[in-house]
Amino acid sequence: MSVIDTLAKELHMEPKELLKESLKTYLEKKLSKVEADIFLLTKKYGIKDVFEFDSKVKEGFLKEKDAYDDYFILDNLEAERELIKKHIKKL
Repeated sequence: MSVIDTLAKELHMEPKELLKESLKTYLEKKLSKVEADIFLLTKKYGIKDVFEFDSKVKEGFLKEKDAYDDYFILDNLEAERELIKKHIKKL
């Protein structure tokens, strides 16, 4: 008997339900971390999202060389946030 089967039995749950709930909890925790990281970057630059970041660079309010790394980090974080949200909805 696997650990999941044993734990599910002890918690009076089906193993499939235990896995589903565990995955959901993990994704929600991961989403909170990603959203916190997004918040810190958007606050740092006074923006709401990567599109506004791009606009501020193009308009000269932000220097590309100073914000280059953060721009790509924010872009990746926003993509990760959407992916996580999509999978949470599926659960």
